[in-house]
Amino acid sequence: MGIDLGCYSLGVYYTEGKGVKQDDIKAVALYKKACDGGSPAGCNNLGNLYDNGQGVKQDYFTAANFYQKACDSEDAQGCFNLGSLYENGQGAKQDYFTAANLYQTACNKGYAAGCFNLGIFYENGQGVRQNSQKALELFGQSCDMRHQKSCDAYAQLKKRGSR
Repeated sequence: MGIDLGCYSLGVYYTEGKGVKQDDIKAVALYKKACDGGSPAGCNNLGNLYDNGQGVKQDYFTAANFYQKACDSEDAQGCFNLGSLYENGQGAKQDYFTAANLYQTACNKGYAAGCFNLGIFYENGQGVRQNSQKALELFGQSCDMRHQKSCDAYAQLKKRGSR
């Protein structure tokens, strides 16, 4: 019936092989319907399939377009994934400043990995002015969201002493 949530949910089942035979091609079609119907998560998951070449030919540019659509619709994971593409120069020119802004958006929406990656950027001075104290704050924030890598990074940075 074209209801985006149903298409998205069924796409997840086909991606993961839950209750149905795993089929990335069917998942692509379902996520496309969901995305076209206004589902940010459908756009993000479709971006993931293009990003990883599952059910479609790998295409970072197309992945970036779907992640952008998800991010524009307030999807934190879509913003994070788009940030990763900018960070790595895949589907977009490498741009640490844009990546940092996208990680900040994801972090602001409560996405722990966004806070972690932004913390790394602050620790290393990528796309932002190097600031160990800000990195420590971001690692702590992400650790509070139960992101183990952030907890480890927080402990290591705290041990070294933030500048």
